[in-house]
Amino acid sequence: MERGKMAELESLETAAEHERILREIESTDTACIGPTLRSVYDGEEHARFMEKLEARIRNHDREIEKMCNFHYQGFVDSITELLKVRGEAQKLKNQVTDTNRKLQNEGKELIIAMEELKQCRLQQRNISATVDKLTLCLPVLEMYSKLREQMKSKRHYPALKTLEHLEHTYLPQVSHYRFCKIMVDNIPKLREEIKEVSMSDLKDFLESIRKHSDKIGETAMKQAQQQRNLDNIVSQHPRISGGKKSKKEVCASSDLEVKNTSPMSEQDSGILDVEDEDEDEEVPGAQDLVDFSPVYRCLHIYSVLGARETFENYYRKQRRKQARLVLQPPSNMHETLDGYRKYFNQIVGFFVVEDHILHTTQGLVNRAYIDELWEMALSKTIAALRTHSSYCSDPSLVLDLKNLIVLFADTLQGYGFPVNQLFDMLLEIRDQYSETLLKKWSGVFRNILDSDNYSPIPVISEEIYKKIVGQFPFQDAELEKQPFPKKFPFSEFVPKVYNQIKEFIYACLKFSEDLHLSSTEVDDMIRKSTNLLLTRTLSNCLQNVIKRKNVGLTELVQIIINTTHLEKSCKFLEEFITNITNVLPETVHTTKLYGTTTFKDARHAAEEEIYTNLNQKIDQFLQLADYDWMTMEPSSKASEYLVDLIGFLRSTFAVFTHLPGKVAQTACMSACKHLSTSLMQLLLEAEVRQLTLGALQQFNLDVEECEQFARSGPVPGFQGDTLQLAFIDLRQLLDLFIQWDWSTYLADYGQPTCKYLRVNPTTALVLLEKMRDTSRKNNVFAQFRKNERDKQKLIDTVAKQLRSLINSHHS
Repeated sequence: MERGKMAELESLETAAEHERILREIESTDTACIGPTLRSVYDGEEHARFMEKLEARIRNHDREIEKMCNFHYQGFVDSITELLKVRGEAQKLKNQVTDTNRKLQNEGKELIIAMEELKQCRLQQRNISATVDKLTLCLPVLEMYSKLREQMKSKRHYPALKTLEHLEHTYLPQVSHYRFCKIMVDNIPKLREEIKEVSMSDLKDFLESIRKHSDKIGETAMKQAQQQRNLDNIVSQHPRISGGKKSKKEVCASSDLEVKNTSPMSEQDSGILDVEDEDEDEEVPGAQDLVDFSPVYRCLHIYSVLGARETFENYYRKQRRKQARLVLQPPSNMHETLDGYRKYFNQIVGFFVVEDHILHTTQGLVNRAYIDELWEMALSKTIAALRTHSSYCSDPSLVLDLKNLIVLFADTLQGYGFPVNQLFDMLLEIRDQYSETLLKKWSGVFRNILDSDNYSPIPVISEEIYKKIVGQFPFQDAELEKQPFPKKFPFSEFVPKVYNQIKEFIYACLKFSEDLHLSSTEVDDMIRKSTNLLLTRTLSNCLQNVIKRKNVGLTELVQIIINTTHLEKSCKFLEEFITNITNVLPETVHTTKLYGTTTFKDARHAAEEEIYTNLNQKIDQFLQLADYDWMTMEPSSKASEYLVDLIGFLRSTFAVFTHLPGKVAQTACMSACKHLSTSLMQLLLEAEVRQLTLGALQQFNLDVEECEQFARSGPVPGFQGDTLQLAFIDLRQLLDLFIQWDWSTYLADYGQPTCKYLRVNPTTALVLLEKMRDTSRKNNVFAQFRKNERDKQKLIDTVAKQLRSLINSHHS
């Protein structure tokens, strides 16, 4: 039962579902019936559904048939009306066909025109689109063309700017075009090309300024010289000092304006041509000679490209190399001043360029870099100058070199470089300059001394007298009163030497100019150099003249007179130095001149030479002595050689009138002592083994002649018999033998009041031995005579007593 109920329930549910599906099919649009039908086929009762569907169709057919039967007459009427309408429709169709044909025929031209219009509108649209695209592309192409033109004309910095605009502004707007991609690919190459070309320009610039550094430096040094001249003028005329410009202002007024990228400044060779200026024309500023635009352009380009550090390192490295080349002096630089000038010009030119770069660029070079280069340059320059200046022996060249170094230092100091070491080195060169001056003046003094006639200067007119007095400070009231012609006591070398000493002082003063030294330092330098001139150079020259073999007594006397007057002139030299340095001699630490000592030494040397010369002359006369030591009878007069000797001495001492009294007295006393000693040696020499009393008497006559000469006062100033005392030894010895006064000699020997106090027993014994030998030889037979025997015994007794005196004295 339950199964039957369940089957019945399922049958009812299926029937309800089929009913729902049928209603859905009837009410739903045909396009959406698919899902409904699918639900039928998804189930298992589609056969029953088909039966239901067929039943429903039959129901609908019956309803349609009923509806048609109900409306059939109306349908027939409608068909009739429709047939009538068909005929009219056919007519209308024909009319429409005709009208259409006519319309088609009439519209062909319009269609053609419309097609043409359509094409025109299409072209217009394409043209408009093309214009729009070209409007975007043309600026790109124009910029690229401009870029190429700038590259071609070597305007690299503008080209780089154009490239930046092209890359960042224009190309992004048209990046989808193929030609833009080509441009984008070329941009790195163009940048590299600009970089290489700008670097090439920089290399050309560096090479150019290396070659033209001397011209740049020459111009800068001319400008510094003009500024110094202007300063001198202003210092001489203080009233116009308000218009004076400083060095920095002058340099600033001549500096180039830094221009970025003016098209007119793009082409350059680094150096501008400058015609030679006349001295009266204004010298152009050093920077006016140089076009720095290649440096600025390359710096800007590398900065834009992000490679500024690379550029800075390259620039500094190249300039360091150039600095080393510039600082390498030529091997023959010391031969001429032009060699030094060119060397300095190159150094100045190098640092003028670097100073300008320092002040016109931001960071390309810095002060530390400049200071490092300058320290290197300063050390190498000073070393080179020390080496090359040491070869220089011409004081004029050394002085010119000093002036050039001062100008070199002032020029660089004007650009802010420290130059104290250069001035310190100039003090070293000053010592060398002094040495070269001393060598030069040594030759000058030698020429003066060699060419002098060593005779008093004759004066025949007032004009000549005033001229000489103007050259040499000499005052003598007695000489002024004398009528012309008259003579100065000194020879020509006195005013010449005095003037040359002044010239030397002037030469020393010239070197001290512009060295920024105080008056005291200049005064000390001049005095020390002058002392060297006096004590070394002039002293040596005088000593050489005095020691010459052929110098005569007259020359020696004149030298003594000359040095006396030069010694007196030393105070005038002191005043001369004081006047030119404005430093009073009383100032603390002031060096004194040693001229007095120099001339005293020279005079003493001349005096000694006079004494030596006189003694040599006396020896020459004594060599003419020809005594007959065995003569029995003397002649009635002195020997001829001695008479001639005394005559020579009289004439010689007559020349000594202008000598200081002490010198003449010393010379005379020295001559007399030497003559006395020489005569004593002549009497006692070993070659004279025997002599007679007659020979002693003849010798006595010669000694008396000498004593007579001494008594005559050949040189004034001796008191009493002072000069005769030179012959006292000879006189007492001769008196002892001629008077044969042995008893007195032996009795009084050793007492202060002894008559023969100056007779030495040894001397007496030697002479006695010579007389005893003579007695023995000449009186062989006379020994049998009593007197002769007694005399021989007496001689033997005296000789024995003399030996006893000698032995007792030695013991």
